[in-house]
Amino acid sequence: MQRRAGVDDELADLDVRIFRNNLGATQQAFYARLSYAVLGSVDKSGSPWATMIEGDPGFLAAHGVFALDVTMKRDASDPADEGLEQGSAIGMIGIDLATRRRLRLNGHIDRWSSDAFRLAIEQSFGNCPKYIQARAASFVSTTDDRSPVVAEALPALDEHARALIASSDTFFVASYVDREGGERQVDVSHRGGLPGFMRVEPDGVLTVPEFPGNTFYNTLGNFLLNPRAGLWCADFRTGDVLQMTGDVRFGSHGDATFVQAEQYWQFVPRRIVRRRNALRQRWTLFEDGWSPNSLDMGTWEII
Repeated sequence: MQRRAGVDDELADLDVRIFRNNLGATQQAFYARLSYAVLGSVDKSGSPWATMIEGDPGFLAAHGVFALDVTMKRDASDPADEGLEQGSAIGMIGIDLATRRRLRLNGHIDRWSSDAFRLAIEQSFGNCPKYIQARAASFVSTTDDRSPVVAEALPALDEHARALIASSDTFFVASYVDREGGERQVDVSHRGGLPGFMRVEPDGVLTVPEFPGNTFYNTLGNFLLNPRAGLWCADFRTGDVLQMTGDVRFGSHGDATFVQAEQYWQFVPRRIVRRRNALRQRWTLFEDGWSPNSLDMGTWEII
């Protein structure tokens, strides 16, 4: 993907220390403060899913420098849960929307109970704060006072789902590849822009612009080898979550464009799950919370 984008020469001297297999003291402290993170997993059929997990600060805790302990109850309503078994490969992004900090991990699960597992870290690397809208989070419920979350399977994007996507300025995307020898690597990544930057076409296909970034192309590189994705977006005010898994294709963006987008990809949903009131927290956009990078990208323009 870097060769296709013409940046492979620029990255030839990239400091490989950016990519680690451990968590330093700063990274450990960062994860310990979080009350949410995003996971990418793969179900038994090979479909990727993205999801958000939540807990009181400390629910993510470093176990030495090479592993992260995750304390969270399993949720059968979450389609990503099927990919959280013993030995499963997953991706994680620890993200603090309030400070626009994020740190990505991937590795394999060592599960010792239904409420906890250890992630053996294979890769760890930070990302820049581009396109993250700054929001403050607060809990509105505890695990003890919540009604069970119900998963609603949708045959297609209905009016509510389309409106949720059209108003979203943030989503997360899971992808993966199976490497030689059967080793699986899963990634989950953040995407942001002004509301509506992820466009729903009349036939239900989603068109996504790729804005200038770090040129690592973790997600797009995975798509080249395995054109499948799992998308997660939410209404941060109500806690409603939309999760989709489906196929990816490159290139088309119809009769509208972003002037500064580097390329486009389209997502064809194959399974759609809506989970109302799925999140225990609510997020409030800061008064000056719009990312300057998102503002610079603008909105769709008719060609």
